[in-house]
Amino acid sequence: MPPDTASHATAPAGPLVAIARQAILDSQRNIFGYELFDRSVAAEQHTASSDAQLLFNLLSMADTQALMEKKALFINCTHDSLAGGHLELVAPEQIVLEIPPLPVTQVEQIQTRLPTLLAMRERGFRLAFDYSVLTRSYETWLPLASFIKFDLSVLKPASISSFIKLAQSKSSAQLVAEKVETSQQYEMLQELGVQLFQGYWFAKPVLLEGQTIRPAQATILQLINLVRQQASTHEIEEVLKRDPTLSFNLLRFMNSASFGLRTEVTSFKHAVMLLGLKKLFKWAALLLTTSQTGEVPPAVGNTAVVRGRLMELLTTDSLPPEESDNAFVVGIFSLLDTLLGVPMPAALATLSLPDTVTNALLYGTGPLAPYLALAQACESGDDETFASTSVALGLSSNQVNWAHLQALAWAETLLA
Repeated sequence: MPPDTASHATAPAGPLVAIARQAILDSQRNIFGYELFDRSVAAEQHTASSDAQLLFNLLSMADTQALMEKKALFINCTHDSLAGGHLELVAPEQIVLEIPPLPVTQVEQIQTRLPTLLAMRERGFRLAFDYSVLTRSYETWLPLASFIKFDLSVLKPASISSFIKLAQSKSSAQLVAEKVETSQQYEMLQELGVQLFQGYWFAKPVLLEGQTIRPAQATILQLINLVRQQASTHEIEEVLKRDPTLSFNLLRFMNSASFGLRTEVTSFKHAVMLLGLKKLFKWAALLLTTSQTGEVPPAVGNTAVVRGRLMELLTTDSLPPEESDNAFVVGIFSLLDTLLGVPMPAALATLSLPDTVTNALLYGTGPLAPYLALAQACESGDDETFASTSVALGLSSNQVNWAHLQALAWAETLLA
């Protein structure tokens, strides 16, 4: 297998994961790190959601050489994506967040964005800015820079030297020259004291490919039912053995960088014991919502995941832990009828669920029903229901909106 190509599953394939990486070299031409690009979306569609998707896809790929090499990973961000929960999945010491300058029409927000950038630094992330951080408008951002990047395709040759000298006089950040395409450019930059280099003259972006796979929904439902009934590890292991796509997903999840295990999990029994029934249930429920048939739009599964996480967050401080877990179940199964193509009573008949869950889903009653109504109001923009339900539950609009943003970001990290 080529060293820069990720493993391909032999099981039925799902969406293609396409991540490009380009090496960043030091002055001795050793690899310092990689900049990552999401080739699944066009450059102009780069959003907070695509940022989260990129990182989760990278963590989920079976052979992530860029992570295994322990090199610095430069990841482009939007300012909105900095608040996303997907950044909790990685060790910050390895990540460099590339922070874009604000549009000219938003320069008044420079100070507003500063606390978020400070928080990223305090969590251990290194920040990279382009040369605009050297201007007076961005003087409060400059001390946060670990790297300053100079795009040679944008800067005029006559001004490169003055910009580099300005950076050296105002900051201790490492300087990165990108879009280096000739030996003459490289030699000039070395003489000026630039430490890091990136461009076609060194290395073109290399595509890392992988694919997601989706097991049969009936098998996932069987697994969920066994977990809810607290079946034995042996019974659960037998279900996993019968469906290679299900077992593949579980072992890949357990062995991913995001799970943080020090030794590789190779047996289903070991995986079940390490994960525990509660986490195994949540994992299987999430997998079910992403295993749509061709007739079901992917947005349906995404909506269900967001509902589940939102309801879980909203109930964390107001309900016992067990009911907070049940709130997640209500949200994620609230579109089960659409996902399975059958009426809700028939969908729930295949599962063993607590009364508070079935009452909320079938009758709109019980302690979890108003949280489901609130989650639905967040999606639909129903201001009247949003206001009345929030008040009834003792939640402020700021609390709900913040939880909704967290749920959206969390969902993006899971739906690879």
